Amino acid sequence: MTSLVKVSDVPLTPSGQLFLQPEMNTIINCAVGGKNDMDTEAIKSALKNSIMTKHPRFSSLLVHDKNGMEHWRRTEVDVNKHIIYAEIPKVNGTADNNAGIDAEKMVNDYIADLSVSSPLSLDKPLWEIHILPEPRCAVFRCHHALGDGIELMSMFLGSCRKLEDPEAVPTLDSGRIRRNWRGSGGKLKGRRGLLMWFLKMVLYALNFLMGFLKVVFYTLLFYVEFVLRCFWVGDSKTVISGGDGVELWPRKVATAHFLIEDMKMVKKAVANATINDVLLGMISAGFSRYLDHRSPNSLKKNQRLTGVAMVNLKEPITLQDMDLNKMIESTPRSRKGNKFGIILIPIFYNKGIAPLQYVKIAKRTVDRKKQSLEAFISYGISNLSNYLFGSKFVSYFMYRILCHSSFTISNMAGPKDQVTLAGNPITYIKANITGVPQAVAMHMVSYAGKADMQLVVAKDIIPDPQFLAKCLEDSLLEMKEAAIATMKKKGKKMLS
Repeated sequence: MTSLVKVSDVPLTPSGQLFLQPEMNTIINCAVGGKNDMDTEAIKSALKNSIMTKHPRFSSLLVHDKNGMEHWRRTEVDVNKHIIYAEIPKVNGTADNNAGIDAEKMVNDYIADLSVSSPLSLDKPLWEIHILPEPRCAVFRCHHALGDGIELMSMFLGSCRKLEDPEAVPTLDSGRIRRNWRGSGGKLKGRRGLLMWFLKMVLYALNFLMGFLKVVFYTLLFYVEFVLRCFWVGDSKTVISGGDGVELWPRKVATAHFLIEDMKMVKKAVANATINDVLLGMISAGFSRYLDHRSPNSLKKNQRLTGVAMVNLKEPITLQDMDLNKMIESTPRSRKGNKFGIILIPIFYNKGIAPLQYVKIAKRTVDRKKQSLEAFISYGISNLSNYLFGSKFVSYFMYRILCHSSFTISNMAGPKDQVTLAGNPITYIKANITGVPQAVAMHMVSYAGKADMQLVVAKDIIPDPQFLAKCLEDSLLEMKEAAIATMKKKGKKMLS
């Protein structure tokens, strides 16, 4: 029997309670491919000496007090109970030249089966690792109540080492923004200098006022939409629409593959664009292509499809920031867990427009989101409602928002350099979540110059997720070609 550690129970955060409700019961699956065979004993040894098994939430049982409230109770981790050795049959018709494709299908099919048939056991901390020897893969499964994506990725990388430096812990791009404020470096002289200073201050004040008004306007606009989505406003029905109860339907999983350099090339072709702008434009183009295939001439131009994204609102914790001793002592920082807001991301069905136009439309959408406090407002409302009415009340309305939207999307940066797990070089890192009522959920993770997007779909609604993945891949390639042509034209103009 698992022995308990004498540390006071820690109540779950409101977000953690939300993820444990039946309507929002969310599990994260992270598939990690190895270049060599998976050595189970070596993985166990790496885990025993990693941050993961000592982290307060990863070494705690989920328990309920006499009032039914959830708490984390510290325990000693028995790694053997968390390792599951899974023998899966080979794909029929396996050929040497298709070995990579067949291995990917084996892993995706295994995850699809797990998503509806294997809940996490409550008699141990809410995580486990499935070793798949034939496709040389390990599937890390953990409950979303344990933490957000960045924190969970950091936990996983705590068991890894850099390929080029076996003693070094991998670094993770946390997305932290650093600002370097500098003065003008010069002195204002005379009346002309004073006048220029005054004009600059006036322009600065006007820009600040306009920016403030935009924040207020877009925040109110998105807040009203957020409330309406909780009750009755939803996307028009299409062939990819999910709804109430779809989270329980059988799943299929497919993978779309991208190169970060291709996305960066497209980004350069659109002024002031970001990778997220390219990603959203790519999804809009890919869905338009897929919908045109499944239901030609049934959608109107600019018909809206709404995605739901969770935005991390706390200061990222990287491996370099973690003080393990303080974490074990249960500092406030280690108790935070999930802290996220919800944003609604619209994309639009279009047919016959230029590839880069999708990115430009997406950029306008993302820019408006950046000028609002939508994520913070949704987090504040969720926390206040949880305090006043409880997590069941919050989960009901969160579930309604998911039912009234068309897809879930996330994008997370992984390590830029190749890493090893128990001495085995990692060839890919893929992640997805299960437990949402939408018919399609998309989750992209970058690793060593590549980005893999996992598409988890309800197979009775989207029977051909591989084709949807190809639509997304082809959309990026078309954007890349258009970007190359655009930059060539710009180069010729500069030379003429």
